[in-house]
Amino acid sequence: YTADPKKDPKATRYEKLKFSEAVEKKLAVMDLTALTMCMEHSLPVVVFDFRTKGNIQRVLEGDSSVGTVVTN
Repeated sequence: YTADPKKDPKATRYEKLKFSEAVEKKLAVMDLTALTMCMEHSLPVVVFDFRTKGNIQRVLEGDSSVGTVVTN
């Protein structure tokens, strides 16, 4: 998100993001060490709310619309 959606109602979700953008913008996408390792190994990541029922299954089925895809 462009901001914390719980604090900013105008926050919008990034559909796709490059690892370098996440680092440059200091987005709290995930732990910086994990983010760097994924970037170094070209391992794409889908960041999503796993607490929302059905999201894990949707991501496993290839539906990335529930989160943000982070790639090189």
